[in-house]
Amino acid sequence: MDIDVRGPRFGAAVTTLVLAVVLITGSIWLLAWQTLAFALGAAGGVGRSPYGWLFRKAVRPRIGPPREFEAPEPPRFAQAVGLAFAVLGLVGYGVGPQWLGLGATGAALAAAFLNSAFGYCLGCEMYLLVRRMTVRAQ
Repeated sequence: MDIDVRGPRFGAAVTTLVLAVVLITGSIWLLAWQTLAFALGAAGGVGRSPYGWLFRKAVRPRIGPPREFEAPEPPRFAQAVGLAFAVLGLVGYGVGPQWLGLGATGAALAAAFLNSAFGYCLGCEMYLLVRRMTVRAQ
C-alpha cells in the first residue's frame, strides 16, 4: 500500500531539527532517541515511526488528504540507512572517536535536510539504485 509523500518529508524535517540539536549540544540521549525513531521506521515503515505517527495524528488532518503517493519501500530503506549513521554517531559520541559521532550525525543531518527542504531522499535513491543493479545482475 502506497504512502502519503508528505509523511516522510515531515519526518525528515523533524529529524533535521533533532540532529541539528544533537550537533549543537552533543547530546547522546537525543541521538539515542533519533536512533530509536530510525529503528522503528526501518522495522515497521515510516508510518510506524514516532514522526510518522505524529504526522498521521496531528498534521495530516489539518492539511487534507494526500494528492501524491509513493511506494513504502524506498523511505523504509532510507530509515535503515539513517539508523546505520545514527548508530555510528552513538558509537562516536559514546566511546569515540568524537569525529565519528560528529561526522555520522552530520551526514544523517545532511540527508534529512535534503529530503525535508527539497524532497530529495538520498536513501530512497540508494534503494532504487540497488534495485536496478540487482535486476540487471539477474
